[in-house]
Amino acid sequence: MTSEAQWRLFRGDGERRVVPLPEAPPWRRFSERAADGRLPSPYLISRQHADVVNAALHLRRPLLVTGHPGTGKSSLAEAIAHELGLGDVLRWPVNSRSTVQEALYRYDAIGRLRETTLSRDRSEKEPSIGVFVRLGPLGTALVPRERPRVLLVDELDKGDVDLPNDLLTVFEEGEFEIPELARLPEKESIVEVLTARADEQATVVRGRVRCSEFPVVVITSNGERDFPPAFLRRCVQLELPVPDEDRLRAIVTAHLGGDAMAEVDDLLRAFLQRRVPGQLATDQLLNAVFLRAGGVDLDADGLLDAVLHRLGGAV
Repeated sequence: MTSEAQWRLFRGDGERRVVPLPEAPPWRRFSERAADGRLPSPYLISRQHADVVNAALHLRRPLLVTGHPGTGKSSLAEAIAHELGLGDVLRWPVNSRSTVQEALYRYDAIGRLRETTLSRDRSEKEPSIGVFVRLGPLGTALVPRERPRVLLVDELDKGDVDLPNDLLTVFEEGEFEIPELARLPEKESIVEVLTARADEQATVVRGRVRCSEFPVVVITSNGERDFPPAFLRRCVQLELPVPDEDRLRAIVTAHLGGDAMAEVDDLLRAFLQRRVPGQLATDQLLNAVFLRAGGVDLDADGLLDAVLHRLGGAV
């Protein structure tokens, strides 16, 4: 049982104190994950849904994943990258201002002008234009390589209504042009540019980036908007269901171990009673079980309500 001192790290009394922080939940241990490359816990998916993923992999088509919040849409990209050894996931979080252009590349024309002027004033060699070109997550995913990268296009339905159609050409042709590099003279046709990864560069020839293996593209949507038929036709669609009680028990066990299921039936019942599709997410149940397993009395002072708060409506 967690003691009063262990639980109340923050007391709100204005008094400064140094307290040891408890161990984080497995899914919130970022340094461990980066050090050994392992996922914090296995990704649970039915054979039927895994077969849909395999269909997208074989067809080299984007995988459009739909489902309510908390069903594991974004985590699926991590699971695919991990199991297939495809490296870190490239992430493109979409919002209302997102454009395909920025996801492909950015060109810092003002920075280049400034640095070129300074170099001339100092009689130094002008910096390469490649220093001022950085590929975005989509552009980096299209860089030719022997093994494809995994690209997560997260919450595409939050983007502009034209964004899915803007992606069609890129998805169909697997290439794009950087006009600022395409206009360079022949002797400068090979340029090293920056990528979305801080430790990587990519070679661009005559301003064109063309993939040799189409990337593994996972697109998530919360169903806030319908997509055009032309876009849907080019995707393999997977709808992740809301997990039932058996699947919830399996998820808790996978993340926290079998011992965590002891004496948490009341939490599971409370979760199932309160859950309406889109109103509670599975990770909220994991949060509650993690605290209970650590000895916290989740029935005290309305803490259960705080952990299992509704996702929809005003807060």
